Amino acid sequence: MIQYSLHCSQGHTYDAWFKNAAAFDEQQTRGIVTCAICGDVAVSKAPMAPSVTRSGADKISLTSAHPDAAKFRAMLREYRQKVTGEAENVGDRFAEEARRIHFEEVEARGIYGNATRDEVVALAEEGVEFMPLPDLPEEHN
Repeated sequence: MIQYSLHCSQGHTYDAWFKNAAAFDEQQTRGIVTCAICGDVAVSKAPMAPSVTRSGADKISLTSAHPDAAKFRAMLREYRQKVTGEAENVGDRFAEEARRIHFEEVEARGIYGNATRDEVVALAEEGVEFMPLPDLPEEHN
């Protein structure tokens, strides 16, 4: 996970997390990185400098984490637990079920699952509303 400080053409500044730098670039190219405040799609990375902390007489550790990163991760963890606790896991059928709900072929309900990159692009192009569940750092250990 990587955290970027972002700003939009309207002057809003906010932080956002991405799986990696390539994920940010790919999402920005597709036009799905939008301002969290106004929805503007003209978003770019703000200049960032890592914070440097001393952890011993001659050791220096680098971190780009925001001072509130632990609180933010806890909020993401809580959000993810709420969704997975209240919604149906449809697994690899996510794109199919999301479409069925969107086109009112079945009763609307909360779902989560897995989708390929191509399925995600197709859903977005079709106007199906969805939001990815955040990856948490401990899931990649």
